[in-house]
Amino acid sequence: MYKYLYNVNSPEDLKKLNINELDVLINEIRKFLVRSISKTGGHLASNLGIVELTVTLHYIFKSPKDKIIWDVGHQAYVHKILTGRRDKFDTLRKFKGLSGFPKKCESDHDIFDTGHSSTSISVGLGLAMARDIKKENNFVISVIGDGALTGGMAFEALNHLGHIKTNMIVVLNDNEMSIDKNVGSVSNYLLKLRTNKAYKKIKNEFENITNIIPKIGNAVYKTADKLKDSVKYLVSEGVLFEEMGIKYFGPIDGHNIKELIETFNKIKSVNGPVLIHVVTKKGKGYRFAENEPDKYHGVGPFDVEKGIEKSNKESYSEVVGNKLVSLAKENKKIAAITAAMPSGTGLSKFKEIYPDRFFDVGIAEGHAVAFAAGLAANEIRPYFAVYSTFLQRGYDQIIHDVALQNLPVTFLLDRAGLVGADGETHHGVFDLSYLNSIPNLTIMAPKDKLELEKMIELSIGIKGPVAIRYPRGEAVELQSENIDLKLGKWEMLKNGKDIAIIAIGNVVKNSVKAADILKQKGFCITVVNGRFLKPLDENMLKHLSEKYKYIFTVEDNVLTGGFGEKVTFILSNLEFKGKIVNIALPDIFIEHGSVDILYNKYGLSSEKIVDRVLKEINIGR
Repeated sequence: MYKYLYNVNSPEDLKKLNINELDVLINEIRKFLVRSISKTGGHLASNLGIVELTVTLHYIFKSPKDKIIWDVGHQAYVHKILTGRRDKFDTLRKFKGLSGFPKKCESDHDIFDTGHSSTSISVGLGLAMARDIKKENNFVISVIGDGALTGGMAFEALNHLGHIKTNMIVVLNDNEMSIDKNVGSVSNYLLKLRTNKAYKKIKNEFENITNIIPKIGNAVYKTADKLKDSVKYLVSEGVLFEEMGIKYFGPIDGHNIKELIETFNKIKSVNGPVLIHVVTKKGKGYRFAENEPDKYHGVGPFDVEKGIEKSNKESYSEVVGNKLVSLAKENKKIAAITAAMPSGTGLSKFKEIYPDRFFDVGIAEGHAVAFAAGLAANEIRPYFAVYSTFLQRGYDQIIHDVALQNLPVTFLLDRAGLVGADGETHHGVFDLSYLNSIPNLTIMAPKDKLELEKMIELSIGIKGPVAIRYPRGEAVELQSENIDLKLGKWEMLKNGKDIAIIAIGNVVKNSVKAADILKQKGFCITVVNGRFLKPLDENMLKHLSEKYKYIFTVEDNVLTGGFGEKVTFILSNLEFKGKIVNIALPDIFIEHGSVDILYNKYGLSSEKIVDRVLKEINIGR
């Protein structure tokens, strides 16, 4: 089936091939990616777009001596294939299998663990300066996408790099996309560079001239160099990167392996920092992914011939998006914000219907929070839909710009709790803890779809900041009748005489099922939906403390600083004489794997909740 792919087990094997053979290998890698990811799921479009570039980097440089840093890292599948992990791709993103991101524990070629955006230049610069201090001799290459370049941290790093002027290569993989289509002035600037053929033609001609001028003719050389700069301003309105002190090369066709190899061979002899602008097509080589790269960014298993078939099941993200559209029709002050992922957070419909009240700020969560604060300060009701793990990047702004001034910004925390295959970098298991300590903030977590809708409605009337966390995936419906939702009031789902379980968010359903299993074993269990962390229902908690000897809390958040610890603190103040047991995630970074497997391993499945209850009762006796 493959002529060269199974002969390439390391970058050294790659270097034995000629250009024509590399072209064949590139096509084989694309076929392998589509077939493999169709079975396991994963990040498809981004990896299809970066095949030639990845092959070039490993063909020209000597990994792991030369350090290649992948921004975000979801596009490092080709890198993994070329560095000896091809035969493990059937385990990709599975429990105990290959990670979907670079992991130092997997290979010496994975220089740095990544998973969040806009960090690669900072990390690369740190590696480069450490190299200089140690007087080592190797290349450092940071690969960053044009989407990630919209993050402020990337420009902070470029600013520092241009000042230090150490030898370092930044590769800008420009495919006009992050998860969704890129927005903003940086994206527009790159578009000008991509499309300005006149600049590229004249720039190449002047480079050819200056390259043949003998260096001994310094005056002539400097004059020609200034003339080149003048043409740069005349044709391209100034090259941002060169103004920052970084030599700019490009745009280069990211799917022309010959041009890529020639360019990188030349770059190796350039002193100081350089940026190579490589233009690629996300989804290259698979027609479905080329036509809808956003849809094929992250995929589950699919049929290669048919592509992804639309699911009829409504996700929690879609519930949020639909509810905001409904509320915005009646309330003209509601606005929606995303950090480069309108489709991922369910806001695509809002974007289409209310474009004047929809804001995509790029991959810039800190800016998104402060921007929302500005909207709220001028009587607009902003809803910032963001993955729980990414809101961490705006923590200072939550405290300083929103909570301190008690502004009515609502944070919609998507992918809260365990998210499954994306693993450590994407689990939203810290939000209850990192938000719990912030004054003025109302924190809610619904048990199901209907309660989520009610919480969004409730948030409109709250005069300060609100955070609503909800899980990834299909929206479940535990309750069909009208929900009586009052600020700070918990809900008793089952009323028994023996033991009380207080659960919050997505694990309420596991706790209800655990109570049913325990009933079969002769126990009568109370299950409380502790849907509010702040304000916490102290009246309900007082009632439970007076009635039960055993109280269990269940949450899909780390134990430290979370729901259970807060309940324990209140029970201590109430001088509770019984036993309180907190069931939560341990103080570690949780690996990747299906949510069900991880729930079972870490004690949050209904069966494991039952086991824990029985164990604690027996110990108590």
